[in-house]
Amino acid sequence: MSKRKHFHFIGIAGTAMGSTAAALQAQGHTITGSDNSVYPPMSTLLESQGIQTMIGYKPENLPTTADVIVVGNAISRGNAEVEAVLEHKRVFDSMAGLLKRHVIQGKRSFVVTGTHGKTTTTSMLAWLFESAGLNPGFMIGGVPDNFTVGARFNDSSHFVIEGDEYDTAFFDKRSKFLHYLPECAIVNNVEFDHADIFRDLDEIILAFQRMTLQVPRNGLVLINGDCANSLTVKEKCPAPSKTVGTGESCDVRIVITDARADSTDFTLNGVAFTVPMIGEFNVRNAAMAICAARFGGLADDQIRSGLLAFRGVKRRQTERGEKNGITIIDDFGHHPTAIRVTLQGLRQRYPGRRLWALFEPRSNTSRRKVLQNDLVEALKTADGSVLAAINAIEKVPVELRLDPEQVTREVNAAGRECYYEPGTDAIIDRLKSCTRSGDVIVVFSNGGFDGMHEKLLARL
Repeated sequence: MSKRKHFHFIGIAGTAMGSTAAALQAQGHTITGSDNSVYPPMSTLLESQGIQTMIGYKPENLPTTADVIVVGNAISRGNAEVEAVLEHKRVFDSMAGLLKRHVIQGKRSFVVTGTHGKTTTTSMLAWLFESAGLNPGFMIGGVPDNFTVGARFNDSSHFVIEGDEYDTAFFDKRSKFLHYLPECAIVNNVEFDHADIFRDLDEIILAFQRMTLQVPRNGLVLINGDCANSLTVKEKCPAPSKTVGTGESCDVRIVITDARADSTDFTLNGVAFTVPMIGEFNVRNAAMAICAARFGGLADDQIRSGLLAFRGVKRRQTERGEKNGITIIDDFGHHPTAIRVTLQGLRQRYPGRRLWALFEPRSNTSRRKVLQNDLVEALKTADGSVLAAINAIEKVPVELRLDPEQVTREVNAAGRECYYEPGTDAIIDRLKSCTRSGDVIVVFSNGGFDGMHEKLLARL
């Protein structure tokens, strides 16, 4: 995009919206935006870039000089700025549409999709290209430790983007990843999620199938060969594809050869690699990134060097501190599968130590009972667990809500300690009485959780 433009973002404080705004500003475009509230880290990022952000949605916020109004997917009809945009026939777009038309078009687009592992795999692939000197553009839905920003738009031929299956905007209910023009698409795994917009698993599989329909004949789709739902996606894929997994029938077979407290060795069809991360799930993420990097032109020696320098993503098994011998871990996990595999991986890092899981049901899916049985199975993998109050419970119909007391009964019946404590103080008191020196508490939440990590470190 050579011509300088003025973009105004409605809902600029979202992680992806704010990162996109900052990346466009770095290219020389004029950026303004508005949101109901702006807080760190996004407020810090926007302020550091000199981006004018208005608090509250008002028609007068809309600059007359704006070429395009970018509408966030959390914004709905009735928003004062949206209504003014429609009434005055202003040019508007979704963030995904903006990326397609102004950033991705004409580039080699590497789209990382899946229910789990998207942020880590996207960060890893972008870093592999970066460490090999390709200076890729990227859009990552998190904070990668190898980069100072979550998005970068430039003239590189390579662009790496985290492809979310969530809907695009109030005026476009298609999945966001359908806008990203993939030359190479990764399907990490496919499970039921986003219960607020998808009726069932079949709808989710259909969305992934539609995404693979856009991959050209000279492209590549990398499929999790151990995931039955991903293999169903593959059945309708017209583009070249490879399965990646631990099964003998996979085109690229993963074999873990050694697991240490801070790294894991593995082979892909006999070729050795090391990733400075723990758990089989991170090996799978790395395997996908390696295969995509090979398709992008990197040699295995370049990939090995990049992998060893990969530092991960904030809020993914991040150690926040230790108090009286008790370690506090922060993790973004909010789906039962993510909770389960994270706990399994942490046993590699903390062998012989008791693991406690503290879970805040906050996402649209985890607040519902649709995956309640899966949550029970996930919490059974911890030595003890505590469920917090369901966030914004009033937004979920009573008949659809998760029943945390039933969850605790079933986990306890399986011989594992589990408690439901709806208040922050009660959670901390419970963990103070149940934990001891040497224990590890993993705090699972995709939100701020009322500053729980700092409060635990202060009061344990």
